[in-house]
Amino acid sequence: MIANYAYWISTALLALLYLTSATLYIVKREWVRHNLAGLGYPGYLVSVLTVVKILAVAVILSRFSVPLSDLAYAGIFYHLLLALLAHVGVRKPSEAIPALVGLVLLTVSFTTQNAARGVPSPYGVIAAAHQATLH
Repeated sequence: MIANYAYWISTALLALLYLTSATLYIVKREWVRHNLAGLGYPGYLVSVLTVVKILAVAVILSRFSVPLSDLAYAGIFYHLLLALLAHVGVRKPSEAIPALVGLVLLTVSFTTQNAARGVPSPYGVIAAAHQATLH
Protein backbone atom coordinates (compact mmCIF):
# COMPACT_ATOMS: atom_id res chain seq x y z
CA MET A 1 0.00 0.00 0.00
CA ILE A 2 2.80 2.44 0.90
CA ALA A 3 4.67 1.56 -2.29
CA ASN A 4 1.51 2.23 -4.30
CA TYR A 5 1.15 5.71 -2.79
CA ALA A 6 4.87 6.37 -3.16
CA TYR A 7 4.68 5.45 -6.84
CA TRP A 8 1.71 7.64 -7.68
CA ILE A 9 2.85 10.65 -5.67
CA SER A 10 6.42 10.56 -7.01
CA THR A 11 5.25 9.90 -10.56
CA ALA A 12 2.71 12.72 -10.43
CA LEU A 13 5.31 15.16 -9.06
CA LEU A 14 7.86 14.05 -11.67
CA ALA A 15 5.25 14.49 -14.41
CA LEU A 16 4.39 17.94 -13.02
CA LEU A 17 8.09 18.89 -13.00
CA TYR A 18 8.53 17.78 -16.60
CA LEU A 19 5.31 19.29 -17.93
CA THR A 20 6.07 22.58 -16.17
CA SER A 21 9.52 22.54 -17.69
CA ALA A 22 8.13 21.79 -21.17
CA THR A 23 5.64 24.64 -20.77
CA LEU A 24 8.47 26.97 -19.77
CA TYR A 25 10.39 25.84 -22.85
CA ILE A 26 7.41 26.85 -25.01
CA VAL A 27 6.46 30.12 -23.27
CA LYS A 28 9.97 31.46 -22.61
CA ARG A 29 11.73 29.90 -25.58
CA GLU A 30 14.45 32.53 -26.06
CA TRP A 31 15.21 32.73 -22.34
CA VAL A 32 15.60 28.93 -22.21
CA ARG A 33 17.73 28.97 -25.37
CA HIS A 34 19.99 31.60 -23.78
CA ASN A 35 20.31 29.61 -20.54
CA LEU A 36 21.08 26.39 -22.41
CA ALA A 37 23.79 28.23 -24.32
CA GLY A 38 25.23 29.35 -20.98
CA LEU A 39 25.52 25.68 -20.06
CA GLY A 40 27.27 24.91 -23.33
CA TYR A 41 24.34 23.32 -25.16
CA PRO A 42 23.08 24.30 -28.64
CA GLY A 43 19.83 26.23 -28.94
CA TYR A 44 18.13 23.66 -31.16
CA LEU A 45 17.82 21.39 -28.13
CA VAL A 46 14.91 23.50 -26.87
CA SER A 47 12.54 22.03 -29.48
CA VAL A 48 13.84 18.52 -29.07
CA LEU A 49 13.68 18.60 -25.27
CA THR A 50 10.17 20.07 -25.29
CA VAL A 51 8.83 17.19 -27.36
CA VAL A 52 10.81 14.52 -25.51
CA LYS A 53 9.70 15.77 -22.08
CA ILE A 54 6.03 15.66 -23.05
CA LEU A 55 6.36 12.24 -24.68
CA ALA A 56 8.27 10.79 -21.72
CA VAL A 57 5.52 11.83 -19.32
CA ALA A 58 2.82 10.46 -21.63
CA VAL A 59 4.59 7.11 -21.99
CA ILE A 60 5.24 6.67 -18.26
CA LEU A 61 1.71 7.66 -17.23
CA SER A 62 -0.07 5.63 -19.91
CA ARG A 63 2.38 2.71 -19.77
CA PHE A 64 0.94 1.24 -22.94
CA SER A 65 4.32 -0.42 -23.46
CA VAL A 66 6.47 -1.51 -20.51
CA PRO A 67 9.74 -1.53 -22.51
CA LEU A 68 8.99 1.95 -23.84
CA SER A 69 8.14 3.12 -20.32
CA ASP A 70 11.47 1.76 -19.06
CA LEU A 71 13.21 3.56 -21.93
CA ALA A 72 11.47 6.80 -20.92
CA TYR A 73 12.69 6.31 -17.35
CA ALA A 74 16.22 5.84 -18.67
CA GLY A 75 15.97 8.95 -20.84
CA ILE A 76 14.72 11.03 -17.94
CA PHE A 77 17.51 9.68 -15.74
CA TYR A 78 20.21 10.71 -18.21
CA HIS A 79 18.58 14.07 -18.83
CA LEU A 80 18.40 14.87 -15.12
CA LEU A 81 21.91 13.61 -14.49
CA LEU A 82 23.32 15.73 -17.32
CA ALA A 83 21.33 18.76 -16.14
CA LEU A 84 22.69 18.35 -12.64
CA LEU A 85 26.26 17.97 -13.87
CA ALA A 86 25.94 20.90 -16.28
CA HIS A 87 24.87 23.27 -13.49
CA VAL A 88 27.58 22.03 -11.17
CA GLY A 89 30.09 22.28 -14.02
CA VAL A 90 29.42 26.00 -14.51
CA ARG A 91 29.62 26.54 -10.76
CA LYS A 92 25.91 27.15 -10.21
CA PRO A 93 25.02 24.26 -7.92
CA SER A 94 21.91 25.96 -6.54
CA GLU A 95 20.40 25.82 -10.04
CA ALA A 96 20.87 22.03 -9.99
CA ILE A 97 18.31 21.58 -7.20
CA PRO A 98 15.36 20.86 -9.55
CA ALA A 99 17.42 18.16 -11.28
CA LEU A 100 18.36 16.65 -7.92
CA VAL A 101 14.72 16.66 -6.79
CA GLY A 102 13.78 15.11 -10.13
CA LEU A 103 16.35 12.33 -9.64
CA VAL A 104 14.89 11.52 -6.23
CA LEU A 105 11.35 11.46 -7.63
CA LEU A 106 12.48 9.35 -10.57
CA THR A 107 14.20 6.84 -8.28
CA VAL A 108 11.11 6.45 -6.09
CA SER A 109 8.82 6.18 -9.12
CA PHE A 110 10.98 3.60 -10.87
CA THR A 111 11.62 1.44 -7.84
CA THR A 112 7.96 1.32 -6.80
CA GLN A 113 6.37 0.99 -10.24
CA ASN A 114 5.83 -2.77 -10.02
CA ALA A 115 3.87 -2.43 -6.79
CA ALA A 116 1.45 0.00 -8.41
CA ARG A 117 1.13 -1.15 -12.02
CA GLY A 118 -0.53 -4.26 -13.41
CA VAL A 119 2.20 -5.27 -15.83
CA PRO A 120 5.57 -5.40 -14.05
CA SER A 121 8.80 -4.08 -15.45
CA PRO A 122 11.57 -6.67 -15.57
CA TYR A 123 13.89 -3.98 -14.24
CA GLY A 124 11.83 -2.90 -11.25
CA VAL A 125 13.02 -3.67 -7.74
CA ILE A 126 10.14 -5.97 -6.88
CA ALA A 127 10.57 -7.94 -10.11
CA ALA A 128 14.29 -8.29 -9.44
CA ALA A 129 13.60 -9.57 -5.93
CA HIS A 130 11.04 -12.01 -7.31
CA GLN A 131 13.50 -13.28 -9.91
CA ALA A 132 16.10 -13.83 -7.17
CA THR A 133 13.70 -16.04 -5.20
CA LEU A 134 12.98 -18.17 -8.27
CA HIS A 135 16.62 -19.18 -8.68
